Amino acid sequence: MKLSHHLPFRGLLLFSLISSQLCKICEISKEKYFHLNPLVSTIIDFKYTSGIQAANILLSLRLTGINNQSLDQQFIQQINVARKGSYLTSGQLALMTLALGACKNPNTSYRFDPHLIDQLEKKFQAEIENMEAHEGSPLTNYYQFSTTVLTLCLFNGKYSITKVSQLLMPNNKNYYFGGQFSVDTGAMAVLALSCMKKSIVNQNIQTDVEVIVNNIQQLVKKILAEKKENGLIGNIFSTGEAMQALFVSSSDDNEHENVWNCSQTLDTVLKEVSQGTFSLPIAAAQVLPALLGKTYLDVNKDSSCIYNSDKFNISVHQPISVMPTNGSSNITVHYSVKINETYSITVTVKNGSVFLDVMEEAQKQNETLFGFTVAESSWGPYVTSVQGLEANNNDRSYWQLLSEDKPLSQGVGSYLVHDGEHLEVRWSKY
Repeated sequence: MKLSHHLPFRGLLLFSLISSQLCKICEISKEKYFHLNPLVSTIIDFKYTSGIQAANILLSLRLTGINNQSLDQQFIQQINVARKGSYLTSGQLALMTLALGACKNPNTSYRFDPHLIDQLEKKFQAEIENMEAHEGSPLTNYYQFSTTVLTLCLFNGKYSITKVSQLLMPNNKNYYFGGQFSVDTGAMAVLALSCMKKSIVNQNIQTDVEVIVNNIQQLVKKILAEKKENGLIGNIFSTGEAMQALFVSSSDDNEHENVWNCSQTLDTVLKEVSQGTFSLPIAAAQVLPALLGKTYLDVNKDSSCIYNSDKFNISVHQPISVMPTNGSSNITVHYSVKINETYSITVTVKNGSVFLDVMEEAQKQNETLFGFTVAESSWGPYVTSVQGLEANNNDRSYWQLLSEDKPLSQGVGSYLVHDGEHLEVRWSKY
């Protein structure tokens, strides 16, 4: 790793701090592997058109060793086309780098491109410069920033360990959205900090690791504070990455076990799998590694890829449909846009519609009040503007989705709406 702005080394005390952070992992037993068939089917059967989607899937399959060479090469081709043909954010490029470098493809035509790291270093620097110019706000968000740091750490890229340690302090505003701590953002930061800590030890780098250790511990406390009674951490979609963070930060005195019952979390997640909750490929891809005891710190470009797709019988145990059973062909939904004032409308949509369908119907009836734009992401479309008012990272603004005045954990293209429901998009700051 090429690091800058080193702080003084504090001696053996720091190594004692590090040695108390041992990786302890729980994973589902082989007897329960059949529960994962719906996840694998969702991932493999989906027709991918986005290089970002392909990167998410390839990373998950490579980490879990359930890929095959044909799929591997198909995803690599899609990623390479995407990274050369369009502008990528720091997090998108980092994700592609993680996927391409997760292991070593035996096909010499697909060697890892070291220039990816050079490009990512420039993205990292652009994030830093934007934070310096805009009161700490990154070009993207802290999830993407942490993913970038993690990737640079894993691939020995250049970054300032001191700067990152300061930015990833647990009280930083960028961990919060609408006053709520973001579990997946905190989890990605823990993974990045844990990689940094490991590099300091392995390379005998002279720097102050106490700050890193303290950041990890305090972020883990915030993550555990979001644990629900059923074992989920944050929500169902943030639980997989939260598990990864807890795996890599668990200590030898079992401090997590007093707060977190991993077996309970596994059981709850598997129940959600059986109910078809992870119908989006990205959702399935993000939870799969943790269920098999893997984390993003297992990425290793020098280890040969394991191809063992026969581990799962993906022809059975398909996800159960979560479509509404209401016999009516149409439903009525109340929809509002809230900026400084609230603009409301009642629309009729087909049973089984998603939030986006409601917005489109409202737009047809009154484009001035309900006109909007969306952009695509790995999680599907997300709202970028309403009434011409655009979300902006520099002023920390975004369009929040709510149902019955409660924030949604699913996206505008995946949340199924219900008859009589009150939906809202709200101009918000995080």
